[in-house]
Amino acid sequence: MKVTVTTPNKTYDILIDPLPQIELDSKVAVITNPKVSGLHINYLTDRLKAKELHIITLPDGEEYKNWQSIEYALERLFDAKFDRNSTLIAFGGGVIGDMTGFAASIFLRGINFIQIPTTLLSMVDSSVGGKTGINNKYGKNLIGSFYQPEAVYIDTHFLSTLDKREFAAGMAEIIKMAVMFDKEFFENLKKGTLSLEEMIKRSVELKAEVVNQDEKEKGVRSVLNYGHTFGHVIENLTNYKTYLHGEAVAIGMVMANELSRELGYLSKDEADDIKKLLKKHDLPTEFKIPDIEEFYEHFFLDKKTADNKIKFIIPEKIGKYKIVKDVDKEKVMKVLKKFEK
Repeated sequence: MKVTVTTPNKTYDILIDPLPQIELDSKVAVITNPKVSGLHINYLTDRLKAKELHIITLPDGEEYKNWQSIEYALERLFDAKFDRNSTLIAFGGGVIGDMTGFAASIFLRGINFIQIPTTLLSMVDSSVGGKTGINNKYGKNLIGSFYQPEAVYIDTHFLSTLDKREFAAGMAEIIKMAVMFDKEFFENLKKGTLSLEEMIKRSVELKAEVVNQDEKEKGVRSVLNYGHTFGHVIENLTNYKTYLHGEAVAIGMVMANELSRELGYLSKDEADDIKKLLKKHDLPTEFKIPDIEEFYEHFFLDKKTADNKIKFIIPEKIGKYKIVKDVDKEKVMKVLKKFEK
């Protein structure tokens, strides 16, 4: 299975198959974390040939997606005398993928990198499309760059060791794509008739179509943030320690659906359908907001906010999205009140 991404500056393939032999005539650094390395590094290195191979291990978790980790990785590259012909390989979930891509984009003003995602979430979302970055105290992914990989290799072999929560977190992004762009896909997810590879392929196809149209998120790509505007606030307020990214997005989707209903778009039946599908995959759909005023203020730290106007991505109906700005604060607060502690 192959999906091709075409941006103004680069065309590359996403291969959804067992990992092939990868031969690179350069120095290569695999950037990974202790968990993935412990489980799968031999599976990768058995299929990887390079002039010189280095393994750089970064701590696991969203709280380590920061400057310190980037500096550590860059220093290892300088120590090993990497140059502009060298290649980085992101071998892990979304955190490793985002950091490796960002490191590749700034090392010597940019070197090649390859994505080999090992979680369902990173396979269907973060490994595709070239968004890279790190977090800081002001929020998630606020420092970063758009920087496309040379290739993405998606091998479901890695999912055999993924725990149930991580797998469910990936399903949240698959459901997100279906709600925004493809009602038939949503209905098939409800019926449970698709294989894992088919679900991944359709999600990646939809993401690739969006990236092909709008690499740098000036328009339609912002639709991929359905559930994220609320979800990022939840992650920030819980210091990235309570919820996995996909879990926060699932709750954020439920909140966005409530906003859509408040604005007169999504029907109650469709909102219930989405919530049921999220629950079917063991995703959280509730969050008790301690302080709704504080929650509202956090929206303004989102990088998608412009001119002090919050942009919300909502489903108009299943399979059709709507981008809304200038939503009255009272209406947003009415929605947040439904989730108040």
